[in-house]
Amino acid sequence: MNRFVFCIALMMIGSTAAAAPAEKPNLLFVLVDQWRGQAMGFVGVEPVITPNLDKFSAQALVLPQAVSNFPVCSPYRGMLMTGKYPHANKVISNCNSRTAPHNVKLQKNARCWSDVLAGHDYSLGYIGKWHLEAPYKPYVKSYNNSEKFAWNEWTPPDRRHGFDFWYAYNTFDRHLSPEYWSTDMTRDQRAKIKQWGPEHEADLAINFIKNSEGKYRKANHPFALVVSMNPPHTPYGAVPKRYVERYRHLTDEQLVARRPNVMPIKTRWGDYYRKNVRNYYAQITGVDEQFGRILAALKQTGADKNTLVIFTADHGNCLGAHGMVTKNNHFEESMRIPLMVRMPGRIKPRHDNLLISVPDMYPTMLDLMGFGADVPADLHGVSHARLFVTGQGPRPTSQMYIYIPYDAPGHGRRGVRTERYTIVLSRLTEKSKVTDASAGYPNGFDKVVLYDNQADPYQLKDLAKSHPQLVKQLIDEHLNPWLKRTGDPWPRAK
Repeated sequence: MNRFVFCIALMMIGSTAAAAPAEKPNLLFVLVDQWRGQAMGFVGVEPVITPNLDKFSAQALVLPQAVSNFPVCSPYRGMLMTGKYPHANKVISNCNSRTAPHNVKLQKNARCWSDVLAGHDYSLGYIGKWHLEAPYKPYVKSYNNSEKFAWNEWTPPDRRHGFDFWYAYNTFDRHLSPEYWSTDMTRDQRAKIKQWGPEHEADLAINFIKNSEGKYRKANHPFALVVSMNPPHTPYGAVPKRYVERYRHLTDEQLVARRPNVMPIKTRWGDYYRKNVRNYYAQITGVDEQFGRILAALKQTGADKNTLVIFTADHGNCLGAHGMVTKNNHFEESMRIPLMVRMPGRIKPRHDNLLISVPDMYPTMLDLMGFGADVPADLHGVSHARLFVTGQGPRPTSQMYIYIPYDAPGHGRRGVRTERYTIVLSRLTEKSKVTDASAGYPNGFDKVVLYDNQADPYQLKDLAKSHPQLVKQLIDEHLNPWLKRTGDPWPRAK
C-alpha cells in the first residue's frame, strides 16, 4: 500500500470528530470571491488592511495551506456543495449559456450538505452569489445576458437544496447596483438595489441572525446561513471611495514591493497589476468591515457561543502576476485561499498547515456539527473534524489541481500541490487536442511545469525539464493515486 492510499485509509477510519456537540450548533459560512490567501493583514505578506479578519484569526483555526482545487467560481461551488470533484458533480466549468448544453450545473439530485441540514430541521439561508445554475432561453434580462450569450439566471425553489430563505443571483458583477431574487420572487421579478453588494448582504445577514420581526427564519430552530459576497471580484473600481482612501498613503510601487512575480512598469501585466491592486485591496478592506458587522450581530444575540463560523474564498487572483489576468491556473496566488474556522469551546485557535481541499469541507462541517453519520459514503472529500478538534489525526500529503475544458473533458490539466512542490501536466493544445510530439514530456503531454514552493515561493523557475526523476516521483506517488481514487477519467501519466 503506497503512502497516499495508506493516508486516505486512515482518514476514512478516523474521520469522526472527537466528541459531538451538546446541542445542534448553528453555521455561518461567509464565502467571498477571488480573494487570494496571501491578502490578509495578519499574514504579513501584502500591505492590505483587514482588522476584523486579523482579530478573527486569533479566535480561529487558521489553515494557510488551504487551496481551491479548480480555482474558478462554479467548479469551487460545485465541490463545496457536493463534496465531490468536478468530473463527478458535473460542474466542470463556469455555469453559463455556452456550457449549459454540456449539463454544467449543480445537479438537482445531488445530496448537498445543505440537504442534510434541512433534514435535521435547520432553518437555512443563502444570501448573495450562487453561480451554479445553467441559463436557458429566453434568457432573463440582465446586463451580462444577451440574446446570444448569458451568465445570469434565476434558481427555482426546487433547485435550492434546502435553503428556505433565498436572496441570491447566479452571477452579476455590478457591485454598486446589485440585483437579487428573493425567496418568493418569480423568474421575471428582481430586487434592484442601490447599495454596495457586500454591505447590503451584511444587512440581510444581520436581519437573518437577529430574525427581525420573525420573518427571516424559523424561531427556536438552529440555523445555517451562507453569505456569498462577490467582491473582491472584477470590476475592481466598483467599491465605495472610503475604502480606497485607506490606501492613499501608499504608492503603486509600495503596493507591489513584495511581489517579484509582478512585471515592471510599462509592461502589459505590470501596468495592469498596478492599475488594479489598490482597488482590489480596497474591496478586501470593505468586505472585512462587513464581516466584522456580521460577527458583531452574532455576538449581540449570544449565538456566537454555539455557532460554527467559517470564512473562506472560492479561489484567489493573480491580478496580472505571472502574466495571468485572474485565476484558473496553478499558481499560488490563484490556488491558495483564506480558510478560518471558529467554534468556541471545541476548536482551539491556532495555525495548522493541513493540506485541506475543497471537497473536504462538506464532511468536515457535518462531522463538527454532529452529523458525521449522515455524510454520504460516495464523497471524495474526507472529514478532518478530529484534527480540527484535537490537533491529531491523519493528514493528506498533497492536494489536486484541476482544469477541465467543458467541451473536451478528457483533456485539460491535472496536477498536485505537496508541502513543497507544485507539478502540473497538460494534455491540450489551442484546440484541446493532445499533441503527437511531447518535447520529452511523459506519455505525450503537451507540457509539464514543476515549482519548488519552499525554495522559490513566487514560482519564478520551472524545474520540470531539469528534474525528470522528481517529476516521475510526484506523478507516481501523488497524481496517479489521486486520479485512481477519485475515478477521474483524465489519462494517468506513465
